[in-house]
Amino acid sequence: MARWRGRAFGADLWIEVVDMPAAQRRRLWKDVKREIGRIATQVSLYQPSELRRLNETGILRNPTPDMLELFEWTDRLHRATNGVFDPTVQVLWQAYEAGGDVVAAREKTGWHKVAFSRERIRLRPGMSLTFNGIAQGYAADRIATLLQSSGIEDAFVDMGEIHALGCAADGRLWEVGIARANGALVATLPLSNRGLATSSPGATRVGRQKAYHIMHPQGRHPKWDTVAVSAREAVLADGLATAFCLMDREEIAACLSRLNDVQIAFLD
Repeated sequence: MARWRGRAFGADLWIEVVDMPAAQRRRLWKDVKREIGRIATQVSLYQPSELRRLNETGILRNPTPDMLELFEWTDRLHRATNGVFDPTVQVLWQAYEAGGDVVAAREKTGWHKVAFSRERIRLRPGMSLTFNGIAQGYAADRIATLLQSSGIEDAFVDMGEIHALGCAADGRLWEVGIARANGALVATLPLSNRGLATSSPGATRVGRQKAYHIMHPQGRHPKWDTVAVSAREAVLADGLATAFCLMDREEIAACLSRLNDVQIAFLD
C-alpha cells in the first residue's frame, strides 16, 4: 500500500494506492502534486488563479479547457437543481464576512447573469463566483483519472471529497464513513468506482450574523444538518450535496429523477 498526503482546497488530502511498485511512486506523486497545483491555479480564491482574475476584472479571455469544464458542470448542476446550485453567492459570502449590505449583494447574484464561451467568460459589475461547491469533487475526479492513466486500478482518493477506484487491499470494496460537522460517524457504505461528497451547512459560519456557509442567492435557509451523495463523478456528487442542503425532499426527489446513477447516501 502506497500513501500520499498533502493539503489544498481548504482540506487535508490523502491517497492510498494498492499494489503500486516502489519505483513508480516518486514519479506518480510528483504528477499528483502538479495536477493539484494546476487545479488550484484555476479555482483558488486566495492565490493567483483564473477564477480570482475573473472576479477581480469581470472578464476572462481564452479560458482554459478545464475552466470551461467547471463552468459546464456548474451550468448542468444549476439546471438540474432548478437554480438552487449557484456559485454567484460569493458576493453574499463577502457581504456577510465584512458586515456589509446583504440585500444589495443579493442584487448582484444569479447564474443567468454569467456569460461563458470558448472565447471569454464575463460577469456583470460587482459579481463574484466561488467553485467551493464543486472544486474538491472535481479535483478528486481528476486525480482518479490521473491514477487510472498510470495503470492503477485500485485506489482511494480524498481531495476533501472522495473518488474510490476498484477495491481495497483485502479485495473488498472501500468502506467509507460519513460524519456530521462535529465528527460524529452517522453511516458507512461500500464504494467502488464512484464519488462521494458530504455537506454540512453548520460546519462553517460566516460573519457576525453566523450565516451558514452554504448560501442561496435569494435567501433559502438550509433544511438539513448533513447530506451525503454518491455518484459516478465526484464533482456531480459534490455539487448536489451542496444544493440538496437547501432543498426539501420533494425537490430532491425531482432532481434525482432527472439524473442517472445518483444516490442519497445520508440525509438528516
